[in-house]
Formats: sequence, C-alpha cells, structure tokens
Amino acid sequence: MAYTVQQIKTMIIKELQETLGTTPDKASDAQFYKATVPVVKEILEEKRRHFMSQSRSQGKKQVYYLCMEFLLGRSLKNSLSNLCMVESFQQALGELDVKLDNLYEYEPDAGLGNGGLGRLAACYMDALATDGYPAMGYSILYEYGIFKQQIIDGWQNELPDYWLPGGEVWLTPMPEHAVEVRFGGQVSESWDHNYHNVEYKGYSSVMAVPYDICISGYNTKAVSRLRLWKAKSTGFNMELFNKGEYSSVLGEGMMGEAISKVLYPNDNHREGKALRLRQQYFLTAASIADIVRRHIETYGTLDNLPEKNAIHLNDTHPTLAIPELMRILLDECGYSWEHAYHIVSATFAYTNHTVMPEALEVWNIDLFRSLLPRIYQIICEMNARLCAELYDAHHLQSEQVARMAILTDRDIRMANLAVAVCHSVNGVSKLHSEILKDEVFHDFYTLTPQKFGNVTNGIASRRWLHQSNPGLSSLCAELLGENYLNDMDSLRGLQKYRDDSSVLERLAAIKRQNKQSLSDYLVRHGGAALNVDSIFDVQVKRMHEYKRQHLNALRILSLYQYLKANPNADFTPRTFIFGAKAAPGYFLAKQIIKLICTMRDMIERDESVRDKLRIVYLEDYRVTLSEILMPASEVSEQISLAGTEASGTSNMKFMLSGAITLGTMDGANVEIYDEVGADNIVIFGMTTAEVSALRQKGYSAHEIYGKNATLRAAVDMLKNGINGEQFMDIYNSLVFKDPYMVFADFDSYLEASKKTASLYTDTRRWQQMSLQNTACSGIFCADRSIREYARNIWKLDEPSAR
Repeated sequence: MAYTVQQIKTMIIKELQETLGTTPDKASDAQFYKATVPVVKEILEEKRRHFMSQSRSQGKKQVYYLCMEFLLGRSLKNSLSNLCMVESFQQALGELDVKLDNLYEYEPDAGLGNGGLGRLAACYMDALATDGYPAMGYSILYEYGIFKQQIIDGWQNELPDYWLPGGEVWLTPMPEHAVEVRFGGQVSESWDHNYHNVEYKGYSSVMAVPYDICISGYNTKAVSRLRLWKAKSTGFNMELFNKGEYSSVLGEGMMGEAISKVLYPNDNHREGKALRLRQQYFLTAASIADIVRRHIETYGTLDNLPEKNAIHLNDTHPTLAIPELMRILLDECGYSWEHAYHIVSATFAYTNHTVMPEALEVWNIDLFRSLLPRIYQIICEMNARLCAELYDAHHLQSEQVARMAILTDRDIRMANLAVAVCHSVNGVSKLHSEILKDEVFHDFYTLTPQKFGNVTNGIASRRWLHQSNPGLSSLCAELLGENYLNDMDSLRGLQKYRDDSSVLERLAAIKRQNKQSLSDYLVRHGGAALNVDSIFDVQVKRMHEYKRQHLNALRILSLYQYLKANPNADFTPRTFIFGAKAAPGYFLAKQIIKLICTMRDMIERDESVRDKLRIVYLEDYRVTLSEILMPASEVSEQISLAGTEASGTSNMKFMLSGAITLGTMDGANVEIYDEVGADNIVIFGMTTAEVSALRQKGYSAHEIYGKNATLRAAVDMLKNGINGEQFMDIYNSLVFKDPYMVFADFDSYLEASKKTASLYTDTRRWQQMSLQNTACSGIFCADRSIREYARNIWKLDEPSAR
C-alpha cells in the first residue's frame, strides 16, 4: 500500500478544503496539522483492515491487552516514523510551503497515562504490531488525563490536562459498539428446572462509548488498535425533571460521566475509592462485552474462546474482567460453573508489576457489594470453591488458606483473585519474578509452580533512538547498516568500535549536542541555560518514597555542605535533573518535591556553589519531554531499595542513549548489570537478601543517624531549615521509620556517586562505557518482550506480517 508524494499532497489538500473549509495558501500550521492527521489515520486504518482480514482468514489468535492507562505521548511523529513515511510527508508538505517539524508541536501528549505502567502498555501496542500479532488494547478515554503539574513556590499543584483539543483528531468514534454498564441495584435468583435465572433490578446505567486509535508497528504490515471507553449518561430522566428534582437528574448524569474524567482520582476518601472502583468495572465490563461480541460474530460460540483469544491483565486494575466474563457465561449464556471457569481460566493471563501494597489492590466488601452486587456474588462463590479445594484436595492448614483466600472478613483481594484464576502469572524482571515466587505469592507458587514465569519489560527502542536521538541513530546506521532498526539486537555490533577513537569522539560530540538541545529547550520555556560541560545526572520517575528521591536529595545536601566547607576542592560540576508527579493525596511525596525545589533555590542564590552544583526540576514531566531528556542524560539514577522496584523502564531508555546506570541491584538493573558487565555500570547498596536479613535482625535508622556524622549533618538541614523552610515530616519519617532504608544505603551511595565523577573525568573511558551500554540495550526492546509473551503465555502462531 505505497502512497506517492502527490497522493499524500492531494489527500491533505482535500482535508483542508472539505473538512476545514480552507485552502493551502490560507491555512495555518494548526490547520495543516488537523488536515495531516486524518490522512495518516486513513493510511493506518487501511493497513489495519488488510492485516486483520488476513489474520481472520488464517484463524489467527487475537490478543486483548487490558490496562488502566496507555501513556502514548504524541502520535504523529511516531506513526510516520513507524510507517517509514517521514520523508514522503516532509516533501508533500514542503511543496505546500509547510514544515512537518512545525506540525509536531501542535499535538499535545495524550492524557491517557501517568508512569511506567502506561508507557509499557503503549510500547507493547507498538511491539505487538511490529512483531506482526493481531492485537487490541483497552482503556478509558480520560478527558483530563491524570493532571497537568504546575510547581508554584516549590509545591505541586494539579490542574486539568486539557489534551483533547488537538488530541481528539486521532480518535475515531465507534458509537455503534457502545456498551451499557450497570452499577448498584439488587439481584434476585430463581431456578427453572435446571436453568439458573438471575434478574437485576434497581440499577443505574452508564453507556461506554468506544473511540479508537490505530498504532503502527515499525516497517510491518500490522497495525494495533487501542479502544478507549468514554462514559456517557444513558439519558435524561424526564419524570424526575417534571417533579422538580433537577439536582437529582443532573447529578445522576454527572456522576456517571465522572468515570472517564480523570485518571486515578484521589482515593484518600470514600468517594474517591468508589469512583476508582466504578472506573475499573466500567473498563472491564465494556471491554469484555466487546471481546465477546467480536468473538460471537466470527465463531458463533464461546466454547472456543481460549483457543482464539488471549486476554491479558496488565496489573490488578483490570482483574474484574475475570468475574465479569464469568457473569456473561453463567447468566447470559447458561454455562455451568465448571465449564465457565475452565473457559475463563484458560483465557486470562496476569502480569504483576510491583510488590507495593497499593498495587496489590483490596476493596472494602461493603463498598464493593453495594456497587457490584452480582460480581460480588460470583467472587464469593469463587472464594468458597477455592478455599474448599485448598482444604479438601491439598489439605492445607487454615492459616495458609487464609493467606490465599480472595475474601477476608472485610476485603476483597484482587491480586489473589488474579493469581488463583489466571493460567499464567508473570513478573517483569528476573529478580521481581523470583520475589513473587519466594514471597508475595509463595503459597500459590508452591501449589501451581507451572503457571509462574518471567517476562522482563521492554521499551519501544526505536522511539528513543531513531526518533529522539537522530545523531546517535545516524551513527548506528553508518556503523551497522540501515537495517539495524529491524533488529535491535544488532546494536551489539557496536562493541567492535570500543577502541576506535574516532567513533568515541563522535559519540561524545553527539552527547554534547543533545545536552545543548536540552539546555536550549529549557531556555525557550523560561528556564536557565545549563552547563553542558557538567555531568547531567538524572532521576525521572513517579514521585514515591520507594523510588528514594529523598536519598538523592540527601546526597546533594551532603555535596553542598562539602563544597561550602571546601570551596577550593577539585570537584566535577554536576547538574541534577528531576522530573516526577506525586499522587494528589500523597503528602510526603509532595513534600519531597518541595524539598528538591527549595534546595534548587538555595543553590541558585549561592554564588560560591552554583557553578559546581545545579538542580533542575522538570515541571509536568511527560513522554515528549522524555524524548528530549533521555538523549542528553549521562548518569541514570535507579536507586530504589533492592527488592522494591519490579523492573523499571527508564533505566532501559537511559541505557539505550548511552547513560551509565548508578543504581542498586534491583529490578532490571540486575539484568543490565549482566548485559554490560561490572565495569560499565556503577552499583551500590544492599542486595535483596541483605535487605531481608537486616529487616529480620531489626533495622534502626535512628542508630545509623547517631553514628554517621556526614549523614546527620545533611538530615539536620531538614530540621534546622533550608532557606527558612523546615521539612519535619520527611525528617521524622527518615529518622524514626525509614521504611525504605535510605540511611542504610547512604554511605555506599555517596561512594558510588564519587566513582561516577572520577570515571567522567576520563573521557575515553566514559565513552567506552557509554558505547557498551548502547550496544547491549537491544535485549530490552519491547519486540523481545512481546515475542516471549506470544510464545510462552499467549501461545500465538508465528507471525507473518513483514
């Protein structure tokens, strides 16, 4: 399906004239953007139709990927790059006196995700198409995203993220496939001979209206589809309105439509928890109904659902899809419990993404029962049968059964539900998967070891190399050949240039230019110019105590105190770059942002230090900003306490652009270490086993604080004040609790930081390390991850898309 430059040009002019009512000579760049996107959409949708027609004719198994978020970033540049049509569109638009690069700036980042979970889901949609597998993703069409972060006086403020103006042009509404989703009400049951009747009364309804986005793979025939559900009121209650109950009428509609307003609403109150539960059921009920409809239309029966479909639960948020499919099979199709359960278990697989308690979701039984009465009944039956099997078939003790049960006295444990039912459970790094087996789900693993596995995360490598780092990409193409992008493992060929001085010098020049580009970007957006000869030391990820941004902050305070006491010391200048959003209700995380910004202001005002230390806080960190930052980064901060980070994906993006990991042996850092070798990564801190041993022995942060003068001096600044600001909540948390053992790893972290500074002064050695990191990054491409899912979990046929 080749398109000539003239065809593309004609299609754009047609959009300008027929849709936007203007002509090329009068159209603005914003109008050209709105005319160009539908052309790209048409090309993608045509490819999708051809690919799916071929897949259906061959009876290919379909993958459905359910996730609460998909952090897509911008789509125009990514789509054209993956379609290998950048030059064609550049030429077509150039003939109309328009620069394609200018159009990219009119697209906002899609407000559909927040952090690593959502970005991974987006990478996987790209990789599914690249690898040639028929796939659909499902999520919610969040009107305002998570929030637009604004830093005022160092404090995070949350504003609505108005992304749809400019972003909605990518959405294709599919109202004919809208689904009714029901909440509340009462359930009555009866038996008619051997048929179980379930009647649902007194419920409230919300319509789930689908909007589709096509996602192209790289240089492939395949295109993935992401279906997003928007909540719409089911109608206007004229009877109540005529009675004068205006607020009830309006409130009912607003409450339903609130489901798709914001990603992850604040849940530190009951109303927020209820909204989150509504969101999760809304997503799963609409998606399962859509999957069932599509399957029935093709095969006419659900008996072969597992043979033709793989439904994947990306973390616990979509776990309600399990009882929802049971409900359809039992109540609407008349299957027996045993037959329905077999179909459900064989269809679903589950990926766990973190051991953090908030990710192992639990729902209060009273709240759950009132919102989802029939789903609650089904979960109760699942729990009863599970516990009976554990007692009767496996002869377990009550204590072990209690740990594995789906229900407790007050809560429903969603992770236990997913692990108990799904045919496959995987972690997202080798270390994380071992922790799941040895600790988090050890009881389940003991009984069913065959269902546990590992798929280490991967990234859309071409986006962060070919699209975001053109200088490095051009060098790779020159050294490895133009086709290296079709197989990211071919980057290993760079290793033979390790001792080539000309290549290392070019590598250093590319990095310096990328650093200058980041500095120029910050200046254009009101920031200060950066010292491009300093080390760009970067930590960008969700703001959370377990990510240990406060460990980084204490290191900076310690360096500040050292420079104040030793103004003439030989010191390699360092620019510390942070970017992160804190959950709206997570006050301590917000305080850490305030601490970092206060430190930044203190250093900026101190002429004796600011040429050696600088802090930059990137407001509203997002994918588009990441695409500028990653190529400029030199030190990748991956400093979580060993055993807490499941994998990480920023570590992979940094590595791809040649940054050196400064990190603990946690998550995928372990695998990066194995790939690059001990000489090309800087490791510090305790291992997972050492963390566990210290916890068992009894960890006392206050004792370390009392003995370590360097640490104590930095920590005391939190109490004594920085620019007149005290941070007593952070101080108290660290000194008297320190749940993530910041103090235990502090000295080791300081030594590792010094090591990176020493290595950096040896330019040749640093560039060799950088080259090795890029060369070994291919294994962390999402193409590899998806092939492992396809082969080991989804049992897909070999693709034939390229």
